[in-house]
Amino acid sequence: MWQRPILLICLLYLDLFPVYAALPQPLKPFVSGSANEIMQARTGKPYILALWSVSCVHCRAELDMLARLGKRYPDLEIVLVATDPATERESASAVLRQYPLAQAESWIFADDFVERLHFEVDRQWRGELPRTYLYGPGNAVTVVSGKPDLRKLERWIKETRRSALARNE
Repeated sequence: MWQRPILLICLLYLDLFPVYAALPQPLKPFVSGSANEIMQARTGKPYILALWSVSCVHCRAELDMLARLGKRYPDLEIVLVATDPATERESASAVLRQYPLAQAESWIFADDFVERLHFEVDRQWRGELPRTYLYGPGNAVTVVSGKPDLRKLERWIKETRRSALARNE
């Protein structure tokens, strides 16, 4: 008799698991030192760092593009940083839930002095969005201001993979 409720719970869990697996990671607070933390955790590994905002229309197009790339290349490391104030956490989370970016590490600005955070990410960045950094092998960086071109992103992914394979041979 007790087996039926347990079976139902297991079936419900299995049915809902893909939904929970697809949810974005919780937003981490991006403060002074976070940019360095992100880079140190990925030293020598290729990854994409995408800066976006809730109010940025082109950023949503980029999030959609990154979601498609993440699906096509499941091992692609993507780091998302919402440049909105921490008070917009719920709005930023709601936007991220619209895109299948579960593998992406997600952050949100959590310092009122946003210029300091801009400076820590890139001394040349003045806050324009979307802003994307393609960190290749050895942390070589390609910076894209505005919405990145899908073909160029795919070319970058393929080149970094070829480079990684060549190093491992």
